[in-house]
Amino acid sequence: MHESDSGWIRFWNRGTWWKALLFIAAYWGVYELIGLGIGTLSGSFINLKDPLADPLTAFLMLALPILIAGILLFLFARSLGWVKEIFGPQPLRGKAWMWVAIPLLVIPIFLRLVATNWSAYSVGLVLVMAFFGLCVGFTEELATRGIVVNMLRNGGYGERLVFVLSTAYFALLHSGNILTMEPLVVAVTVVYTFGFGAMMYLSMRVTGSITWAILLHAATDPTTFLATGGIDAATESAGAAGLISIAGLFNWVYILLALLAIFLVKGHATRNKLDSPDSIDAA
Repeated sequence: MHESDSGWIRFWNRGTWWKALLFIAAYWGVYELIGLGIGTLSGSFINLKDPLADPLTAFLMLALPILIAGILLFLFARSLGWVKEIFGPQPLRGKAWMWVAIPLLVIPIFLRLVATNWSAYSVGLVLVMAFFGLCVGFTEELATRGIVVNMLRNGGYGERLVFVLSTAYFALLHSGNILTMEPLVVAVTVVYTFGFGAMMYLSMRVTGSITWAILLHAATDPTTFLATGGIDAATESAGAAGLISIAGLFNWVYILLALLAIFLVKGHATRNKLDSPDSIDAA
């Protein structure tokens, strides 16, 4: 850190768990306000009860809010000079065991693609959902595996704690659904997203770039929604139940591997900008 850096930069470069949590809370609040604003302005001509009703509804309810949030996050990272660090090579090499996350993510994506009842959707809706996937992959990975991970590393946190906190905050982001969903559904979602977030972290580490985590995330959400025909719930548009159920079993594997990874992830990728040069250790 340079003495000429602004107070804004110095504040966020002194990364702590509570600053990362503050950032996540602020991001969630902004995202919810964006969605509320768009819903209020467009509620008279879209189907607020079914985000997959038509391409325009899907774009306004799903893609546009997360797209705007992603742009704001990118500007935030840019204001701190973190873009190169976030999107550049990972400072810690991933261990060989971390490669298991890649097939565990790819296989259920393929199963859902095969299981989806494609005849229930228009080409326009499928294209909007693909765009939505890219937006959610970019934005949520930038928020958690990008900004939060970088913030904690700058603060000198060990990689195990970086992994646990960034994954927990990713799961916490999805607890906001308590405002619109049943508590049990939200609880299950939070547990699942902790496991899924762990897979995203491992994929980022082992491939050496956040880009692959973004792409894997981008393929997961839209294929899940299209296969089940809804958001966090199956509808009459759902595809082949057997294949969807098999894909769903991987969620439990994610959780188990996430718990195991807590004991296996180690090392330091300290970019301490307060008083010392970058210090990078192998993991």
